[in-house]
Amino acid sequence: MKSSPIRRALMAGVLAATAVAPALMPMPAYAQFGSGIVFDPTNYAQNVLTAARELQQINNQIQQIENQATSLINQAKNLASLPYSTLATLQAQIQRTQQLLNNAQRIAYSVQSIDQAFTTRYNGATASTSDAQMVANAQESWKTSVAAFQDTMRVQAGVVGNIDGARTSMNGLVSASQSATGALQAAQAGNQLLALQSQQIADLTALAAAQSRAQALEMARQTQIEADGRERFSRFFDNGN
Repeated sequence: MKSSPIRRALMAGVLAATAVAPALMPMPAYAQFGSGIVFDPTNYAQNVLTAARELQQINNQIQQIENQATSLINQAKNLASLPYSTLATLQAQIQRTQQLLNNAQRIAYSVQSIDQAFTTRYNGATASTSDAQMVANAQESWKTSVAAFQDTMRVQAGVVGNIDGARTSMNGLVSASQSATGALQAAQAGNQLLALQSQQIADLTALAAAQSRAQALEMARQTQIEADGRERFSRFFDNGN
């Protein structure tokens, strides 16, 4: 802290009293002035030194208060919450992707639906299956495969549509993290960036699931076609005999 005029004056008085005190030692401890005022230089020097010490203590206390105030300000910055949040946007994007998966046509993403479809449709024709039933199963399998490829393209469109929102969220989070004033804000920005990455991984997982579903249904249809072909050939051969 810079020296104040009072402090400089006191210190000058201390130096003056220290310089004068040795010269006055042989003299009496006090001097009588005409007005009746008694001046004791030793007592005066002691008072000046005492005042200087008290002033230094006050300066030290002021410095301590300033340090405590700075510490409290830094703590407040570290506890300040990040004013920018992308949680609502990320949740909306995940919900849109989930809705696309829930709208899967004909065969849903359900173990019960899959078991039922493969039991009634994809097992292939047997000797007890009528020609009309084989034709109906083949048509249903073809429609299911076409619908599955359409579902895949819908999920792809949804994932592509989320890219622009992800870019906006990423730019906002990077800007917020760079201007973070404390540890909490920086940590929250980092957590939201991880949430954004998780949302993108969820989109990729949904897309992979849709593509795998379409491929699996098409492979099942091809297997059904082979089984129906063998049954038709067997019937043709038996009728020929």
